[in-house]
Amino acid sequence: MKYQSQKVAQAYFICAMALFAIQVLGGLLAGWVYVSPNFLSELLPFNIIRMLHTNALIVWLLLGFFGAAYFLIPEESEREIYSVKLAYLQLAILMVGTLGAVGSYLVGIHGGREFLEQPLWVKFGILVAALIFLFNVSMTVLAGKKTAITNVLLMGLWLLSLLWVFAFINPENLSLDKMYWWFVVHLWVEATWELVMAAILAFLLLKLTGVDREVVEKWLYVIVATALFSGILGTGHHFYWIGLPGYWQWVGSIFSTFEVIPFFLMMSFAFVMVWKGRKNHPNKAALLWSLGSSTVAFFGAGVWGFLHTLHGVNFYSHGTQITAAHGHLSFYGAYVALNLAIFTYAMPMLRGRAPYNQVLNMASFWLMTGGMAFMTFVLTFAGTIQTHMQRVIGDYYMDVQDSLSIFYLMRFGAGAAVVIGALLFIYALLVVRRDEVIAPGPAHKTGTVAGE
Repeated sequence: MKYQSQKVAQAYFICAMALFAIQVLGGLLAGWVYVSPNFLSELLPFNIIRMLHTNALIVWLLLGFFGAAYFLIPEESEREIYSVKLAYLQLAILMVGTLGAVGSYLVGIHGGREFLEQPLWVKFGILVAALIFLFNVSMTVLAGKKTAITNVLLMGLWLLSLLWVFAFINPENLSLDKMYWWFVVHLWVEATWELVMAAILAFLLLKLTGVDREVVEKWLYVIVATALFSGILGTGHHFYWIGLPGYWQWVGSIFSTFEVIPFFLMMSFAFVMVWKGRKNHPNKAALLWSLGSSTVAFFGAGVWGFLHTLHGVNFYSHGTQITAAHGHLSFYGAYVALNLAIFTYAMPMLRGRAPYNQVLNMASFWLMTGGMAFMTFVLTFAGTIQTHMQRVIGDYYMDVQDSLSIFYLMRFGAGAAVVIGALLFIYALLVVRRDEVIAPGPAHKTGTVAGE
C-alpha cells in the first residue's frame, strides 16, 4: 500500500462483504420458497425476501465500486485522497440508509418499484452519499495525475450517480414510470457500470501482468466506446413492453445484439494482457478472479443476454426463468466476480500481509462459479419449458410452476454451493493463520509485501 488514505477502502470492502453474505443467504432462502412456497409466508413473505436479496446485491456492489475507487485513485493520481473524513462519512450514510431500508422492508414499508423500493429518505441519503463521493474523488483526480483508468472510472461513477436522480421520478402513468425506471436500472447495469468494470479490470491487469500502460489504455477506450454505443440505445429492448412506439422493437433488438461486443472485448482484453504480461505476480487468486470475471461476464451478459433479446424471441420469453438465468450469470460475472477480484488483490496490502489463503480463495471461485453456471443451465431449461407451456400452449401459470419443481430443487442445490463458496471467500480473505502474518518492515511500509 503506497498511500495511507487507501486504508479507507478496507472499511468499504468489509461492509460490502457483510452485505454480500446477507445477499447470498437471502437468495438461498428465496430459492427454497420456490421449492416450498408456504415457507415463512406469514413471517417473511417472498416479496420481502426478494427485496432484501436484490437490494443487498445493489448496495454491496456499489460499496465495492466506491472502495475500489478509493483504493486505486490514489495510486493512479499519485496523491492522497482529498478527504478521508468525507469518505468515512459517505460510508456511514450508506450503511445507515441500508439498515433503515431493511428495517422498513421488514415492517412492510417500501416504494413498491423493483430495485427502487427504498423509502424516500433513504433515496435522499444515497444521493447525498453519491455527491460526497463525486466531490471527494474528483478533487483528488483534478489535483493529481490523470490517466485513462481514472478518466473512465470517474465517467462511469459520475453517470451512475446522476442517473440515480431518475429514482425520484415516479409518474402515475405506468409507461412513463417504467421508462424512467429503466433509465436507472438498464443504464446502470448495461452502460455506466460497464465503464466502472472496464476501469477496475484495467487497473487489476496493469498491476497483475505488468503490461505497458499504453496497451491497456488503447483497449480501455475501445471497450468504453462500444459499451456506450450499444448500451444506451440497447435500453430499447425493454421499451417496447411498456407502451412506447413500435420502432423500439427494432432499435432495441439491433443495439442489444451489439451489447455482446464490449463483453467479448473485455474477455479478450484480459487474456491478451495475461499472454503479453511480463510479471509473475504472487497473487494468483486475484488473477483468477479477474480472468473469471471477464469470461463469465461474456457468457452471462453477452451470450445469455443475446439468447432472448431479439423481440421475436422476447415476445415469448420475457419475464420467464430465462430472464432469471441471464440476470444471475451476468451480475455474477460482470460485477460480483469483479468486486471479489479487487478485494482479493487489495486486502492483503490493506492489511499489511502477503497474499494469503490463496488455495481457499481459488476454491471459493470454483465453487461459486460452478454453482452459478449450474444454476444458469437449470433456469435456462426451466425457462424454455415455461415459455412453451405457458406462452405457447397457454397452460395455467401455477400448473406450469408445479411442472418446474424439479428444476427449482436443482436451483436450490446450486444456490447452496454459491453460499458455501461465498462464506469460504470471506473466511479466506479475513481470517489469517498466525504463520501468514509478516512483521512490519521496509517492505511493509512501501506496499511491496503484497507483490506490488
